[in-house]
Amino acid sequence: MKLKKRLQITKRGYEILRKYCPGLIEAKVTASILGTLTPFITIWFSARIINEIAGAKSLKKLAIYVLLTVFVNFLFSMIKNSLNKVVAEKETGMWSYFPKIFADKQMSLDYADLEDQGIQKQKQKAEENLFMFGNGLAQLVWDTTGIVEALVGIVASISLTASLFVARTGNSVMDSSLWILAAAVLVIASGLLNAKLRKKEEKAFEKWTEGTVWFNRAFMFFGHELYDNPAKAKDVRIYRQDKIADREMVKLIEHNNEDGKTIDKMSAYPGLLAFAQGLCNVLCYLFVVAKAGLGAFAVGSIVQYVAALSKLVHSFSELVYADSENRVYTTHMTRLFDYLDIPSRKNTGTESVGNETHYTLEFRNVSFKYPGSDNYVLKNINALVTSGKKKALVGANGAGKTSFVKLLCRLYDPTEGEILLNGRDIREYDYKEYMKLFSFVFQDFKLFSLGLGQNIAAAEDYDLKKVEECIKKVSLGERYKSMAAGAETFLYKDVSEEGVMISGGEAQKIALARALYKDSPIIVLDEPTAALDPIAEAQIYEDFNKLVNNKTAVFVSHRLSSCRFCDEIMVFDKGRIVQTGTHEELLSDKEGRYSELWNAQAKYYNN
Repeated sequence: MKLKKRLQITKRGYEILRKYCPGLIEAKVTASILGTLTPFITIWFSARIINEIAGAKSLKKLAIYVLLTVFVNFLFSMIKNSLNKVVAEKETGMWSYFPKIFADKQMSLDYADLEDQGIQKQKQKAEENLFMFGNGLAQLVWDTTGIVEALVGIVASISLTASLFVARTGNSVMDSSLWILAAAVLVIASGLLNAKLRKKEEKAFEKWTEGTVWFNRAFMFFGHELYDNPAKAKDVRIYRQDKIADREMVKLIEHNNEDGKTIDKMSAYPGLLAFAQGLCNVLCYLFVVAKAGLGAFAVGSIVQYVAALSKLVHSFSELVYADSENRVYTTHMTRLFDYLDIPSRKNTGTESVGNETHYTLEFRNVSFKYPGSDNYVLKNINALVTSGKKKALVGANGAGKTSFVKLLCRLYDPTEGEILLNGRDIREYDYKEYMKLFSFVFQDFKLFSLGLGQNIAAAEDYDLKKVEECIKKVSLGERYKSMAAGAETFLYKDVSEEGVMISGGEAQKIALARALYKDSPIIVLDEPTAALDPIAEAQIYEDFNKLVNNKTAVFVSHRLSSCRFCDEIMVFDKGRIVQTGTHEELLSDKEGRYSELWNAQAKYYNN
């Protein structure tokens, strides 16, 4: 990757860090500058003190040098410690903020992309690089210190060693300007060797991490998810699936042990690196001592020049290493950015939905197949959903009812044909505005381990009176009265020990209350009473008109008896609408699919 491209990626990485972890990089850079300059200040003053002791021995000058050394070090140390406290807090917190990057992207992704296995694999790899190995953004945070220290160290080292090469000894060999070239070659060679050894270490690490997507996914499932997930706990115990997990965990351990030789290689390279740096320091020391012995400078300057040259070798090595590290983490950040840059096709519309009270939705010759599939789940669908009407969708499993609903609310777009809102293609409307028209209750709805009021309002702040009205409408009033903290009662015990466990039927009523609270003109209910007992279900249907008022309602159900209150029923079969009409009209057609489904269900009650 070219330097210009790497700089662009690094810049974007810092922009993301400033957005999600504000103040972290600024505090880290300032602390690094102070931390790098501190030893150089000590080196410079120490040389002055030793020269004074070996020379004029002026107590006044010695006192000034000592006091300045102590004061500057104390000042820098206090500022640096304060900044380090800020850095430590923010760096610890960044691991809590990093998931927000992925959460924000998940929320902006099209629903079809959320179900795309390739995209989810891409996300998982980016998450593993970041959270498991610290690659990418985390590596950028940690390497910021190295970059700053290397650059400041090089500038400070050159400032303290420049006089070494101009100091004259009277010896033509030692006073030759070629020593400047020799020192530069030594510094550069040391830095390149440093980079090469560290690159070998990184390659060994990359080899070791090959296949970690599979390893980590399997480990998280068999070592954590299978045992700790309450939803799986019953089946694991009843069917002794822990035996399968134990068997797979043994395989994972064996797989991990096979890479022992690679780990040995990784540990050898740091030792070679330390040896090379030590050799460079010895050569620098010999050169400085030789010039001092020939009278080029006072003995105290030996401390300054030896320390500064050693720092220069180290700083240049760190700069070369920072460059090689930058090549690595910019590659990882590119993978992260590739995921973050997945476009949203839903947000291309610009038309306003407006404040109209009458909405007509029309499916016109709509056919649909899921991404990656060759099979149509809906074929040539023509249907009309008009304001204030209640429409039921019925049919056997897999007939296409839920797919119809997903298209209606733009979780997916039609493969063929178009869906119109008041005569205009829904893709032309602003996506967020269009979504405000709908309230949903899906089969696989989710409630959160938050307060009851927050669950119903789907917001941190809520209108308590409105929440309680919705609770009453869905016949959850008695259960609500038993909750000591009222609307502030937490659901489940993940967050609060005082949280309450709710049944499947109660959860479904809360999901219904949430749809009512949104107060959208169109309400979509996909099997909204599947978890309710017959009495509770009957009560919901009896009050259905009161629940939805004059709203448009699209209702999906397997229970045909629940469709009687609807203005129109659409019967789906194998991806097509085969019948439409009221309950009585459809039942009168003895040869129709609706009558067949009705009689199939009725016989169990008649028997």
